[in-house]
Parts: sequence; C-alpha cells; structure tokens
Amino acid sequence: MAESKNNGCTVKDVAPFDFVVAYAAQLKRSGKVEVPKWVDIAKTAHWKELAPYDPDWYYIRAAAIVRKVYLRQGTGVGALKKRFGGAYRRGAAPERHQDGAGGLIRTILLSLDELNITEAHGKGGRKVTRTGQQALDLVAGQVARDEV
Repeated sequence: MAESKNNGCTVKDVAPFDFVVAYAAQLKRSGKVEVPKWVDIAKTAHWKELAPYDPDWYYIRAAAIVRKVYLRQGTGVGALKKRFGGAYRRGAAPERHQDGAGGLIRTILLSLDELNITEAHGKGGRKVTRTGQQALDLVAGQVARDEV
C-alpha cells in the first residue's frame, strides 16, 4: 500500500511548474509582497517587445526566483539574469542569448529579503533563510498532497 503521508517533502521533490504556481498564489494571498507601480508597463528584458500578458506575472517571477535561490545557495543577480534571459531575435541573423532585466530581479530579491525569505550569502549572492525554507517546504508539501 502506498503511504498517504508526505513527510519531509521539499521543493526538490515536486514539479517546478506546480510549485511556482502554488507559491505565487500564496505570495499574492498574503499581501506582504509590495508590487511596484511600474509593473504594468515593465518588460522582463530589454529585447522583449511587450510586457507580460498575465496580470500576476510579478508573483510568478518572484516564486521562480526564490525557487532558483533555494536550489542553489549563493545565486546572485547576474546568474538569475542569465537564467531568465532568452533568445534575442535579430531578423535574418542568428539568434543570440541576451540576459533578462536585472532591475526587476534585484527588486524582487530585495522584497524577499524584507519578508525574511532570503538573505545575503557570506560569499556573495543570496540564500534562503531558515524560516523561508520552512515556508517553501510547507508549500511543497501541499503541492505534493494535491498531486496524489
């Protein structure tokens, strides 16, 4: 018989998409994340043509960023810019990788620092705090229970 309990479930144990959507919903419900005024007109990279269509894209990006920091402690803005970058379409010329918007990532990391989810790492970058890890693992456990 399969166990119905998911003791010790972490962020690594659940599907990335399901976790990001669930944590973004929690961030939105809590109301603690202060969304900047410029979010409705901001693009996620300089090479993008339009801003995101989803009105909750800021929460989705924040959840994805905190997941990346959870998986690799010491990740900084530069690494996250590369992760959230993409292919810059140059017409007839071959595509090239371009980084994502660093100001957006920096703003999200600072707001996560204020919530005590992340903090500065001793060797540079960010790491997830103990309370942040508990909160993220709690959401991961809820996602795992919903999958079963």
